[in-house]
Amino acid sequence: MVSKIFTSKIPLILLAIVLLPGLPYFKIAENIVNSELEKSYHRMKNSILILVGVLTTLMACNLNPKQQKEEKQHTERKVPNVVTSDIEAGIKTNIAKKVEEGGGYFLIDTEDKELQLQLVRVHTEYLSNLGPQRHFACVDLADVSGDVYDVDFFLEGDPGSMTVTETTLHKLNGKPFYTWKQRKNKTWYRMPVQNASTDLLGVVEGEDAFEFRYEVTLPEMAAPAKMWLPLPQTDRFQTVELQSIDAPVAHRIIKEKKYGNSILYMELSPEHSGKKVDLVYDVKRQEKKPYTEAADPSPYLDANILLPIGDRFEVLSDSIIGDKRKEGTIMQARALYDYIIDNMRYIKAGKYGTGDAVYACSALTGNCTEFHSLFISLARSAGIPSRFAVGASIPSDRDEGGIDGYHCWAEFYAEGKWWPVDISEANKYTALATYYFGRHPANRIEFTRGRDLQLDPGPHSGPINFLAYPVMEIGKEPAYPKTFFSFRRKTAPLTSDSL
Repeated sequence: MVSKIFTSKIPLILLAIVLLPGLPYFKIAENIVNSELEKSYHRMKNSILILVGVLTTLMACNLNPKQQKEEKQHTERKVPNVVTSDIEAGIKTNIAKKVEEGGGYFLIDTEDKELQLQLVRVHTEYLSNLGPQRHFACVDLADVSGDVYDVDFFLEGDPGSMTVTETTLHKLNGKPFYTWKQRKNKTWYRMPVQNASTDLLGVVEGEDAFEFRYEVTLPEMAAPAKMWLPLPQTDRFQTVELQSIDAPVAHRIIKEKKYGNSILYMELSPEHSGKKVDLVYDVKRQEKKPYTEAADPSPYLDANILLPIGDRFEVLSDSIIGDKRKEGTIMQARALYDYIIDNMRYIKAGKYGTGDAVYACSALTGNCTEFHSLFISLARSAGIPSRFAVGASIPSDRDEGGIDGYHCWAEFYAEGKWWPVDISEANKYTALATYYFGRHPANRIEFTRGRDLQLDPGPHSGPINFLAYPVMEIGKEPAYPKTFFSFRRKTAPLTSDSL
């Protein structure tokens, strides 16, 4: 019996000797044998299990820091890698489930009513992995009333099994209920709009400096293709240096004559399908205020294809301006500006993004393109020269990351100067309506000016409406390559509060 018990303990004793250097193993062995002699055969099994547990604990405690670090890294490697497409799939799955439960609508209860919402788009540029199994998504959802809500979601879980833990209404028709502010440690918190400084509402005053990246992913091409991209230029308000161009083919620069724009032109083949075109700029931008220009402003009274003048626009502008016709041009332009703020809704639905003033006048909805197209048609019909420009707005509340597409604005001529206006931003942030009448902030980059751009060689479709995203044709058919903007600020905006 003794021999049997002692023999059964040898593997455990040897294990302790090997793994626990410096401990009194012979004493341990003696205790084991004595204990087993005094206990029954059944108690022997329990003792063995207890000893194994003790040895396991001692082994864990005796790991040196390097071993502990390796164990930690091994554990961390078990967490699945999450990319933005996983978060996008996760939020779409959650919304689809809620839509099914809600009888075809994503339902949100507010103090006033129950919102019946449908998915418009996921803001892929804001999708974020906040840490292990913690994610953020921002989504546009349209109510049956026609209002569009920007909704923030927090999610938990791994790819394929994410659940929403928090849902908040961020914006209504582009107007925020709160904004986000970043601390020095890179974490974020919500701030009510009424307490937010101008930089949290999209404005950097004075000067801004940043690296801007314009990235295009070419679509599948079954035939030869052509593509035209805007090339931002240096002027009195921005200094632009092209740091690099990464393209799969040779390219050349075309000069557009009427407005002086520079255009990057390239000819592509099917073997370039899926390739990227990547342009990186170094930009310094000044806040734009009313300014003089030697050129004659009268050409900016003429109509464009989607910016007609006269007829309904003249009737409407006359009714808006009314008695202000006796006042100066600035007051007349402000009346038109206020009318659009008060009557249009910022909604990315329907025929938005084309800059069709007729559509904007009828629907009174759209994005920045519709807001400023309507203003230009009304202003020109009232005898006020006005013009269009497009580029990108650089976020002021953070210093790097993706950008939510292009942004456009307008200028009108009065009292010998060109006056910048940004009516869609004034519509979002009414507290800044006065600022945006005569100011463009420093945190933006201008790509091109004007409408109906005529190029040689140009697209088979004719003049380019306006150029922000690439214009591409495969054969003679239009194509729409995926385009992504991002930035990295060189210095923090001077207007930001430190935390």
